[in-house]
Amino acid sequence: MVGALWIASVCGKERQRERQRFDKALTLRNMSIWVELLRSSIGKKYIMAITGFLLFIFVIGHLLGNLQVFLGPEAINGYAEKLRSMPLLLWGARIGLLVVAALHIWMAASLTIENRRARPEPYQLKTPIQATYSARTIRISGVIILAFVIYHLLHFTFLVIEPDYATWTDSAGRPHVYKMMVAGFSNVWISGFYLLAMLLLCLHLSHGLMSMFQSVGLRNPVWARFLEQLARTIAALIFLGYASIPVAVLSNLIE
Repeated sequence: MVGALWIASVCGKERQRERQRFDKALTLRNMSIWVELLRSSIGKKYIMAITGFLLFIFVIGHLLGNLQVFLGPEAINGYAEKLRSMPLLLWGARIGLLVVAALHIWMAASLTIENRRARPEPYQLKTPIQATYSARTIRISGVIILAFVIYHLLHFTFLVIEPDYATWTDSAGRPHVYKMMVAGFSNVWISGFYLLAMLLLCLHLSHGLMSMFQSVGLRNPVWARFLEQLARTIAALIFLGYASIPVAVLSNLIE
């Protein structure tokens, strides 16, 4: 009886060790699949599509927040103060956005390098007739947009360019975001750089949305034209929304 129990115990431990070895092998196999996916061109394109979509959602949310400037100081200052009252959520979103943007840039750079390695010799005759302007300039527009984002953060978020903004408060003691925006966009050069960056961003978005539709298999002969028009329309509306703020400030509609 004791011998039978001992044998059963040994067999049970052996089955447990076998199960652990199987689970470990399965985990390593799954990790290998993900690594191979990240290394493949199609995997990188999917990551670009996902991160691009997340950045697109942020652009929409940021626009809706900024448009509250048209509702007056109380609305935009209250909105900004509400965000500041949730530091964990705010900084979590900022860090997450930074990771998403870094992944997007990394995948874009990696795919660009792969394409150049695949064809080290340039084409003798370039015929970009079917390529849109946004598609042909997406890399340089991405660099300019990145430069603008860095400047924009230093200007309005970290107050490095205009440290005096940190002392501006409204009657409720909140940061006077309304006054900061009016002061910032009253500078023609800043507004011009902002408008240029938003134009390039929306051209970038237009091409990015079409690429995303293609990556997920939606851009077929039946839907292609409709999706292209949809992407351009969305990009144009976003540009008009962002552009309306500096234009309104420079036109003294907001003061």
